[in-house]
Amino acid sequence: MTEDRPRSELVPDRDVAGAFVVRTGETEQSWVDPDDPTRLEFDYVQRIADALDACAPAGERLRVVHVGGAGMTLPRYVAHTRPRSAQIVLEPDAELTQAVRERLPLGRSSGIKVRAVDGLNGIGAMPADYADVVVLDAFVGGQVPPELTTTEFLADVARVLTPGGTLMANLTDLAPFDYGRRVLAGIAEHWPHRLVSSEPATLKGRRLGNLVMLGSTRPLPVEELSRKAAGSAFPYRLVVGDALARWLRGQRPFTVADAAPSPEPRGGLTHFS
Repeated sequence: MTEDRPRSELVPDRDVAGAFVVRTGETEQSWVDPDDPTRLEFDYVQRIADALDACAPAGERLRVVHVGGAGMTLPRYVAHTRPRSAQIVLEPDAELTQAVRERLPLGRSSGIKVRAVDGLNGIGAMPADYADVVVLDAFVGGQVPPELTTTEFLADVARVLTPGGTLMANLTDLAPFDYGRRVLAGIAEHWPHRLVSSEPATLKGRRLGNLVMLGSTRPLPVEELSRKAAGSAFPYRLVVGDALARWLRGQRPFTVADAAPSPEPRGGLTHFS
């Protein structure tokens, strides 16, 4: 554990026996029920799960790289819904990973391999055309590290993805989304098809919240995701078409020279990542 990285801990859920929350400082980073990997308590996690479900036929094997692991909520979900999948988790907090292995074991046949490395170096070491999906869901405390949203890093993600593979990125922002728009501009440099999803309160500017961004070289399943959004236990909206074009207008991507973290949360947001 580095001195500038806040300490994470596993905290038993008070209402669900056997479930745990990963807490970093005052922020709840992930929620895990090892007895039911399909139970997703955080709304943005359900949105990424919806995208994972829509990107390939049900049960089909995927190769997934997760940048950020925490309690391994999404890797567990993929292992349960797509049992033969191969997954690599890039999680630099080896102390947290050890605690997760001890209290919430993944199972020998899960297909999940955890590497104690940060996302920048972990993606840099991956072979080209390896992953069907890269899930970017990494926070230090309450902020996305600046090096993980530059156009240079996203170019490396594009290298790691197979032709037609999909980036699924979770970040946090608040209206007018100056940070998120620049991240989206970086995604637009590498993937011609993209969308943004968020809960209505965040899109209306009421509070800081999670934005899930998708990027791919093939058309995204917008209609299917629209149906999932309408019927979700956590209703959300998609930003596509003309609305997405307005998000991108005049925006320039982050680069290594001017990289910045996501906005620091200041009350009202208790969980993400």
